[in-house]
Amino acid sequence: MKAIFIVFNQALTENVIKMLDRNNIRGFSQWDDVKGRGTEKGEPHMGTHTWPALNSAVMTIVEVSEVEKVLNGVREINEKAEKQGIRAFVWNVESMV
Repeated sequence: MKAIFIVFNQALTENVIKMLDRNNIRGFSQWDDVKGRGTEKGEPHMGTHTWPALNSAVMTIVEVSEVEKVLNGVREINEKAEKQGIRAFVWNVESMV
């Protein structure tokens, strides 16, 4: 199993959920009002007067065979809205209950 953690501008929430649905990824947890700053491009998302945007984040646990489908979906969203900001991170799930 793999964990996929996706962080994105809140404006992309609907796109991310639709992408998960298209890939038959049912289970996920979502966090709203996530603050942060990307390492390469874009503006900080801090929820302040100066930087009013905020992020959301989703984490899903999937079979190894599902990872590339989700990452390709994230790439497609990013290509259409690069300045909004979206990133995905994948790591191993050692065990779960």
